[in-house]
Amino acid sequence: MPIWEAALLGLIQGLTEFLPISSTAHLLVARQLLGHQKPEDAFTVVIQLGTLASVFVYFRADIVKMLNGLIADVRVRRLASTSDSRLGWLIVLGTVPAVLLGFFGKKWLKETFFNPTSVAIVAIVFALLMAASEWWARSRAARNVPPREESEIGWRDAIWVGLFQALALMPGGSRSGTTITAGLFAGLARPVAARFSFLLSLPVILGAGLKEMYDERASLFATDQVTPLVVGLIVSAVVGYLAIAFLLSFLKRYSMAVFVVYRLILAATIFALLAAGVLK
Repeated sequence: MPIWEAALLGLIQGLTEFLPISSTAHLLVARQLLGHQKPEDAFTVVIQLGTLASVFVYFRADIVKMLNGLIADVRVRRLASTSDSRLGWLIVLGTVPAVLLGFFGKKWLKETFFNPTSVAIVAIVFALLMAASEWWARSRAARNVPPREESEIGWRDAIWVGLFQALALMPGGSRSGTTITAGLFAGLARPVAARFSFLLSLPVILGAGLKEMYDERASLFATDQVTPLVVGLIVSAVVGYLAIAFLLSFLKRYSMAVFVVYRLILAATIFALLAAGVLK
């Protein structure tokens, strides 16, 4: 893979991993347009480790507190003894659905959903769900029901958001989009839903990226592929950090309506490219 293509894919990954528009969908379409024979290969998953690094850097203080809290809980044999450890256990609980679906359904997911037609359909479905969650948030505000804060997130919320994260294993769903949508349905404030979404991404992206890297180590670490992979990872990390900062600031003032419209345009564009024979 040429260096410029790796940098372009890193840019796409960094922008779309945290904006609720589906990074995998954009990577699959972009790689097919670039003429890659297997756009669903390990590069598409491993490059997510770059954006994982951006989450670690952006939320480093929170992550250290959670880890210290979890270790302290293990030592005293208690669950959620502090607010930090409580958040950590919620992240663990919310990760379970995606781990189970990824472990048992990986082959089925790749065979069924890693194609442009499925990507477009999934993008539309979750655009409508996102619009519905925004309507729900506005209806709660109209009834003067205050949005819930991070301290109010419970185990039911963690499982609920985790189930939506599992659905995001379908390209077009968007991991951040599905989890923020679930958070809004649960009554969370938009910035709170986004922050929980980003923290929840850590175990899933790390596990999936490392597993793909191990499974495909022979091809990924071939002499001519190491440099493009490193370039893609670095670009995605830098751009991902900026995307996190942007979205958290954006959701303090605006709804996700613009992303609903974008997802519908994306789906229409994919269908048009399929009809024209540009995509297969």
